[in-house]
Order: sequence, then structure tokens, then C-alpha cells
Amino acid sequence: MKNQREIKALKPFLSLILSLEIPKWALAIGLASSIVTTLVGLAVPLLTKSLVDGFSIEAVSPALVAGLVLAFILQAVINGVSIYLLSMVGQKIVAGLRERMWIHLIRLRVSYFERQASGETVSRVVNDTGIVRNLITDRFPQFVTGIISIIGAVIILLVLDWKMTGIMLLAVPVTIAVMIPLGRKMAKISRSLQDETAVFTGQVQQTLSEIRLMKASTAEEEEEASGLAGIQKLFRIGLKEAKIYAWIAPLMYTVVMAVIVMIIGYGGIRVAEGTMTTGSLVAFLLYLFQIIMPMTTFALFFTELQKAKGATERIIEILALPLEEGQHGIEMDIRGLPLRVSNVSFAYEKEAPVIDGISFEAHPGEMIAFAGPSGGGKTTVFGLIERFYEPDSGNITIGDIPISQLTLNSWRGQIGYVSQESAMMGGTIRANLTYGLPNAETVPDGELWRVAGMAYAEEFIRNFPEGLDTQVGERGVKLSGGQRQRIAIARAFLRDPKILMMDEATASLDSQSEGIVQRALSRLMEGRTTFVIAHRLSTIVDADKIVFIENGQITGMGTHAELSRSHGLYREFAQQQLT
Repeated sequence: MKNQREIKALKPFLSLILSLEIPKWALAIGLASSIVTTLVGLAVPLLTKSLVDGFSIEAVSPALVAGLVLAFILQAVINGVSIYLLSMVGQKIVAGLRERMWIHLIRLRVSYFERQASGETVSRVVNDTGIVRNLITDRFPQFVTGIISIIGAVIILLVLDWKMTGIMLLAVPVTIAVMIPLGRKMAKISRSLQDETAVFTGQVQQTLSEIRLMKASTAEEEEEASGLAGIQKLFRIGLKEAKIYAWIAPLMYTVVMAVIVMIIGYGGIRVAEGTMTTGSLVAFLLYLFQIIMPMTTFALFFTELQKAKGATERIIEILALPLEEGQHGIEMDIRGLPLRVSNVSFAYEKEAPVIDGISFEAHPGEMIAFAGPSGGGKTTVFGLIERFYEPDSGNITIGDIPISQLTLNSWRGQIGYVSQESAMMGGTIRANLTYGLPNAETVPDGELWRVAGMAYAEEFIRNFPEGLDTQVGERGVKLSGGQRQRIAIARAFLRDPKILMMDEATASLDSQSEGIVQRALSRLMEGRTTFVIAHRLSTIVDADKIVFIENGQITGMGTHAELSRSHGLYREFAQQQLT
């Protein structure tokens, strides 16, 4: 029953590997080369037997020496070809696995990344696939050649002397009895090690990505303690793994030495009695090593197999996650079409609605502002419009067409988004301006300078020695907040969006930067349908429509003047901020 369960547990691993593109020609030639190498290797002890049994200066013929030398050279060359080709197969399989994971990951729903630490996901792509790579590129070729070597050596040994072969084979059940429980123990430890590695990777990535926050908060000691605790966990699990290896190596050594002593002792008696030649004993010992050496690698193979099985379970879990809907659909220009949100409800968790039956309409060229207490659902509305989430009920349409019927590329490609954070990728200013554009490398410098000028960013970019090729650092840390915002606005100009979404893009800027960015935003908003999340009412008093959201529901809608008269909480907000 246990064996059946273990075979069943291997099926997902094997199915995943077989579903990838495997270079069959390399696999076939590599395996064939392994067989040839092993067969050549199996001929060496027989040649040695002839040399020992008939040894004399006169008996050492050039043909025999040439045969031995040729066998060694041929074995080395073909073995090198075999190892390279089988390793190439393994590298190709793992590259295909990583490609599939990466393609799948970047198309997963936003909700997955909100639940899962990015460092853990990185660990799955890098570390877990690395475990699979170790198995396929390192252990699998050794396993294949080892199997062939053992089968060939045992057959020849049975022909040479079946009695001594029987003594040697007594060690097999002993070895299996020892290795199976150790292998199961190793599988459990390996899963723990992979999980803790993923957690630790996530912790390290988070700390380093927010290094300024950590230093500004003088949290070095806290992060030091947290990091050291993670390292100690990995250390303790690593020690458990080391204990298993510490059992495997001495046990294998003891079994091997016991077999060698028995063979030499029994063989010595046979040679003394004249029932066995010295050459046969030497050949027998050489074949014994051709059996023992692969058997020592089998333990490592099955250990790596258990690790790979655990890693594959997590990889399969990720590959089974649903992708964002909207990879296929309608491609259309939304210019001049109104956007309607009709009775939309949404909840991140069941029975805890964040948005409850909201409705509003935005016509081309209008500025629609969202105001209300923190946590009311304003950012969630943005997420629904951008299709980061799908409504649980209700519809969002552009013209008369539900936005869910458009492809994600068509829909999001016509939306410009400027947030408080002004997210930037590591790289150059040029790369950040053209990020996500098709044929980004063909965008002329003149066009980049034009949009930079429209965003009031041209002057500071030209002041950098490298200009557009200036490195901005990870997440744009080399630039000020106002500079990042203006590059984000220039990026939006370059995309020429039909809909503009702004999450209070000036909230975190100083007064000088705010004035410059506000002018750039006003220029960007001209002629576009604009949605604004307002934290300061001074930025939205001129909005065509203000939507006031409380606890996921719209409690007021109208102009600033209308809401000031009719909505008590809005009036209170206005009195606090505007007077």
C-alpha cells in the first residue's frame, strides 16, 4: 500500500515533466551514449582478467595494451558526450518549467499577490525549480548509467561465478531496508526546508526593498533578530538533513566494506584451492566496484527525487491557479464613449462586502471625483474599473458593451494611471517612459522629450549627465517624489489614454513640487474622462461630479456646491479642509 501511494504521489511530478518540451534527440543520443559507455566499462575488467591470468613480459602484447587504452579513451569520450546531452535535456526541461511558471505568474489575478508574499513566489520560481534541475541534470544521468552498469555487471558476474555473486547480492536487501525509511524521513525534512526557504526569501526581499523605512524607523535590531531567527530555523532543518546524510554514508560504507571483505576472503580461499584464478578475483572486485559506486549515488537520487516531488507539488499549485479573465475578447477604441457603473457589489472575503450596489456614470471629458472616509471603498472602485477584480454582481460598461468583453490589453492599454506612489521599475528613465508599450525601443527620442516637456519633466532630465539613459535605481529611489510623479505623467502622455485615473497624485508632495505636478496633471486631463480619488477636497472642488462613498455605499453625488448644501458629512469635510 505504501509503495502504491508513493508511486501515485510521483504521478503529478512525472506528468508535469512529460508535459514540457523535451529534446528527444538529445535524450536518445545521451541514453545511447550511456549504454555504450557502460558496455565499454564492462569490458575493462575482462581485459584486466586476461592480463592478470596470463601475466608475463612476453604475454603483454601491444594489442592487449592498445585494447585497454582504447577502451579507457572511448569510455571517457562517450561518457562526456552522454553527460553533456543528458544535462542539456535537464536544463531544457527546467527552463521550460520556469518559462511556464513565469508566463502563468504574471497573468495571475491581483488577489493572488495580495495574499502571497512576493519573496515566497520568487522562491518557488528559483529555488523549487532549482531542486528539479538538480534531480534531472545531475542525479538522473547518474541513475540511468548506474542501472545499466549494475545490470551488466551482475549478468557478467553470474557467468563468471554465481556463488560469489550470491554472497555479494546478500547486501542488496540490507541496503534497501536501510534506505527506504531514511528516504521517507528525508522527504519530510526537504518539504520543511523548502517552505522555510520560501518564507526566509520573502522576509529578506521585503526588508531590503524597504531599506529606507527600516533605517528611518531605526528597526535594524528588530530586523536583525527576525533575520537571525529565520537563519536559525534553516540551520536547524539543515542539521536534520545532515543527520540523514550522516546515517547514509557510514551505513553504505559499512555494507560495502563488509561485502568487499567477504569477497576477498572467500575469493582468496578459492584462489588458494585452485578453483578460481587470480585474474577472475581481480575482475570480480572491479565489477563489484562498478556495482557499489552507482548504488551509493542511488541514495542521493532518491533523496533528490523526494525533494523534487515536494517542490513540484507547490509548482503545480501555482500552475493550477486561475488566470485573469480577458486574455481573449473584443479590441475596440473607447474614445468618446461613456462609462457606466450599474449596481456593482464586490467583496474580498465572502460575507464582508467592500462595495455594495454602487452606480454612477462618467461622460467623455468629465472629471469624476471620489471622496469619503478612509476604508470606504474608493480604491476598490478603481480596482474594479481597471479590472484588477471582477464584480460579484452588477455591470461596468463602456458605451453599451461590458468591459469584461474587451481584452485586458485593449482595455488597460487605453487607461492612464497616476498614483501617490508613482511606481517605477529599476532601469533608465527611457525604459520607464516606454514601459509596457509595444515596440518600445522604436519610440524616437524626440517623442520622449516632447512628453517630458508636457509633464514639466524635461528640465530636470536634461540636467542629468545621462539624460534619458539615467539609471533611476530600484523603485526609482534616486529620484525625488515630484520627479517620479512627473515621469509617471509623461508616461501617461506617451500612452495617450482615453481614461485617466489618479489616486490623489499630489498628496505626498511638497508645495513647490505640487504646483508643478498639478499643472502637468491639468494639461494631461484635457479632453479625457478622468477619475480622481481625493484626500484633499481642494483638488476636486471643480470636478464635474463628486461621488461620496461611505462603508461601500454611495451616500451623495453632485458638484461641490450641491454636496455642500445637501450632504452633512461632506459639508463637515469641506469646513475642516477649505476654511
